[in-house]
Amino acid sequence: MTPPIIRFDHVSVTVHEKTILSDIGFALLPGEKAALRGKSGSGKSTVLKTLLGLYPIKSGTVYFQEQPLTPASVHFIRGHAAYIGQEPVLGAENVRDALLLPFQFKAHRAHRPTEARLIEVLQRLQLSGDILNQQASRISGGEKQRIALARGLLLDKKLYLLDEVTSALDADSKQAVFDVFADPNLTVLSVAHDPEWLERCALILELEAGRLTRMDRNEHA
Repeated sequence: MTPPIIRFDHVSVTVHEKTILSDIGFALLPGEKAALRGKSGSGKSTVLKTLLGLYPIKSGTVYFQEQPLTPASVHFIRGHAAYIGQEPVLGAENVRDALLLPFQFKAHRAHRPTEARLIEVLQRLQLSGDILNQQASRISGGEKQRIALARGLLLDKKLYLLDEVTSALDADSKQAVFDVFADPNLTVLSVAHDPEWLERCALILELEAGRLTRMDRNEHA
C-alpha cells in the first residue's frame, strides 16, 4: 500500500495562547487533490502554513513523506512544495525576473530554463509570452497566481499548496489550471470554495473553528 505524502496526526496549533487548530487528522496520498472548506477564520489557510512550518505545533505530528516535521526537516518540505496564496509576492520587478528568481540560487542554477521553456509554461496557463516584460506590480491578481504556478512547474515541484487560486480567473484560465493539475504526478492540498474545483478533488475536508468536522471522499474525482 502506498504511504501518504502528507499526514496530520492529532495536530493542534496555538498562537498567543489561542488554539487555532485542534486535533486535526487526515492523510493525503501522492497524486491526490484535496480541498479544505469552511467559513473565514475556520483554520483552512492555517493548515497549509502549518505544513510549511510557519506555525509551531503544540501537540501531534505532521508528516511529509513519512518524515516528521521538525525545525530541522522543514527545509525538506519547502523544497518539494509550491505555496501559492491569493496574492502571491513575485519578488522581482518584472515577470521574467520573477520566474527566474529561484534559478539564481546554487540548488537550481544548473536547471535555469530557456526562453522557449518560459513561454511554453506560460502558454499552458493561458498567458502570453509578452507578459515576460511586464512589471510585476502592473499585472492582475489572477495573473500573479498563474505566474507563481508557472514558477512551481519550472522548478518541477510535485506538491502544491493552493489558497483560492481559481477565484480570480476567467473560464479559459481556470480550465488551463484544471488541466495542469489533472497530472497524476502532482499532489494538491488547497483552500477552495469553487464548485468546479471541488468536483475535481478526491478529498474534501470541512473545517469549523479550527476543528475537522467532516471528511468526504469523491470517488469520481
